[in-house]
Amino acid sequence: MIENNEKHPVGGVDYPRTLQEFDEWFSSEAACTEYLRRVRWREGFKCPACGGTKAWVMARNHLWCTSCQRQTSVTAGTIFQGTRKPLRMWFQTMWFITSQKSGGNALGLQRVLGLGSYQTAWAWLHKLRRAMVRPGRDHLRGCVEVDETYVGGEEEGVRGRETEDKAIVAVAAEEDGRGIGRIRLGRILDVSAESLHPFIEEFVAPGSVIHTDGWPGYTGIERKGYTHKVTVLSKSDEPAHKLMPRVHRVASLLKRWLLGTHQGAVSDKHLEYYLDEYTFRFNRRRSRARGLLFYRLLQNAVAVDPITYQGLVGGKKELDPNI
Repeated sequence: MIENNEKHPVGGVDYPRTLQEFDEWFSSEAACTEYLRRVRWREGFKCPACGGTKAWVMARNHLWCTSCQRQTSVTAGTIFQGTRKPLRMWFQTMWFITSQKSGGNALGLQRVLGLGSYQTAWAWLHKLRRAMVRPGRDHLRGCVEVDETYVGGEEEGVRGRETEDKAIVAVAAEEDGRGIGRIRLGRILDVSAESLHPFIEEFVAPGSVIHTDGWPGYTGIERKGYTHKVTVLSKSDEPAHKLMPRVHRVASLLKRWLLGTHQGAVSDKHLEYYLDEYTFRFNRRRSRARGLLFYRLLQNAVAVDPITYQGLVGGKKELDPNI
């Protein structure tokens, strides 16, 4: 039986630090299930039906509430819901993508895990990318540079902020002394105030300083509770990447990552998933313990709602039973 007085331990001992420790910690399906239970109910088990705090551990990852006799799956309501693959394989996937500095792609994951289906590897990575956005994450604060960049191939006869086929990505980067603090990325429809203002309001706390160039799409943001600092690039002898170095650096690294890790094979339809992954990686770039990234991703994975393959692709393709 498990009881509510079982607390999830806090500190460096909570996650494996090396691949050897990972293999030792998660050598069986039972060990993975137990760890997932402790991560999901950090303050102890609580029945979703009656609030009961005591339960028996049953077969197939279920807990049986002693108060109302309801069975609750450890994976229900998480991105693992309904999976037919072992939890240990999911854990191996999370270790694979968090232990590598630049992550990995579906083909690489398929090869490492020996998956028979590329579709399964692709779907798992996209589900985990959704989990890289922590529900209720903090807003950026202080002085925040904001700009836009364009993702896609070259376009002939197109200049400035014009685009026909490229995806437009808004970039927000906190100033951290001379360096870059946290970032946020978001796909926007165009560079009008109707697109740029909501992006800022979603990701930057009111009272912050918004540092932009002279593009009119940012005009009026001060009426939303921000201080607007404007640098007109055309009136300066300094290049744009010197005047607003943080957003230009982030945009450059983002494009390099898309081309390097994913060979530019990122569909416009799923770009947001990749932006979430890049944000997750960038904001944790200074973490020396790769196992901590694994732990943070697992925390998020039990906090986001499950999604089907059809939900990922937005189509009617039949679900692979292995996903």
